[in-house]
Amino acid sequence: MTSQVYYRKWRPRTFGELVGQDHVGTTIRQALKSDRVGHAYLLCGPRGTGKTTSARILAKSLNCLSPQDGEPCNSCGPCVAVDEGRFMDLIELDAASNRGIDEIRNIRERVHLSPSEGRYKVFIIDEAHMLTEFAANAFLKTLEEPPPHVIFALCTTEPHKILPTMISRCQRFDFRRLAWKDVVKRLATICEGEDIEVDGEALQAIAQASEGSLRDAENLLEQLAMSTGGSRVALEDVKNLLGLGDTEEALELIGYTLAGNASAALATINRAVWESTDLRQLLKLSVGLLRGVLVLQWVSSGETRTVDFPQETIKALATLAAKRSKERVIKTLRLFGGVSLKHDSSSPLPLELAVVEACVDEEVQVSSATPTPSEKEKLQGSSHVGDRFAPQRTPYSPAKPLEHEGRPENMPKVPQSSATAPASPEVETPSEDEVASSPASTEVE
Repeated sequence: MTSQVYYRKWRPRTFGELVGQDHVGTTIRQALKSDRVGHAYLLCGPRGTGKTTSARILAKSLNCLSPQDGEPCNSCGPCVAVDEGRFMDLIELDAASNRGIDEIRNIRERVHLSPSEGRYKVFIIDEAHMLTEFAANAFLKTLEEPPPHVIFALCTTEPHKILPTMISRCQRFDFRRLAWKDVVKRLATICEGEDIEVDGEALQAIAQASEGSLRDAENLLEQLAMSTGGSRVALEDVKNLLGLGDTEEALELIGYTLAGNASAALATINRAVWESTDLRQLLKLSVGLLRGVLVLQWVSSGETRTVDFPQETIKALATLAAKRSKERVIKTLRLFGGVSLKHDSSSPLPLELAVVEACVDEEVQVSSATPTPSEKEKLQGSSHVGDRFAPQRTPYSPAKPLEHEGRPENMPKVPQSSATAPASPEVETPSEDEVASSPASTEVE
């Protein structure tokens, strides 16, 4: 037995159900009401914010038999067919795997065919930035002047990679990153429909971990519901599943770091390691909190809407912002933002180094192994210095004997032929008569 995942089961069916994208839904709905629909739309924004969903709602509204104030009725044949994924006039193309010129040629041939079930044939091209340059250029003319019964909807997370000539032919809608409060409201609605008991703090933790993606938040909620087996989902369940560190733990870490207390900050990191906290999550939360401190230091009190945290956390961040200097906050945020735990997420060393460097007021000067010129001069007189810094001596040449200072003038000179032999005292040579009379001369030969 198969069942739909939450993000498909609870996909918005009208523009009014879109989460956090009122500017998109209102504009398209007004265009549908006045029958002034564009021939091409570019829907761009972060993942999980409703781009493809909006394109499908547009396809339903265009082919709905009884639209209501620009919204689909969700009960007629075309609406039901679109929801069930069997509407013949809705063609979805994944440009990540169909990015060549052959796929674009196929689209150019199909656009001239009349709709088979509805009034409009809608082409949804997902990940449109993945089209090759040749495919995009071949698509330009069709995108600019399609037949009257064809609507194009291009969805992408990276609009800067799309050709400007393609963008100029579309009506562009930028989807915003979802605030955690909007995600919490939508998750609460899903929990009510699925009969799931969940704590409010757990929903907030899920929303913050999803980073503005409703699809990711819905997947996390479903995973938690399965892991608890129908019992109440608590905050501890979310932390155990995701390895999340407590917000108080991250506040403690940045508080000690901004205060210059490296010992306490390192103890906080080590405690998180022993408690099996995911250091990447702890780092991510710490960077977010430091950003909150930075924003609170530089903006007025009435412009704190960009600090996306609960009110209690904002009060704690405001206290840190008032006590610490802006320079220290900027330095700490840069160091924490430069930490990479991508290759070794279990090692606390990169984060510890950032903490220690942020706590010291002056950078530690590591002495070089090569002595400075002044040090070389001091080492010249040492007998334990290597050949590199040893005193230079005059090389010895056998052809030029050494002349010792202070030698007496009447001292005999050593002949050059025996310069290398050791000096010996002069011995008086005996005469022939002395030799003849010596006892050695009486030996018998």
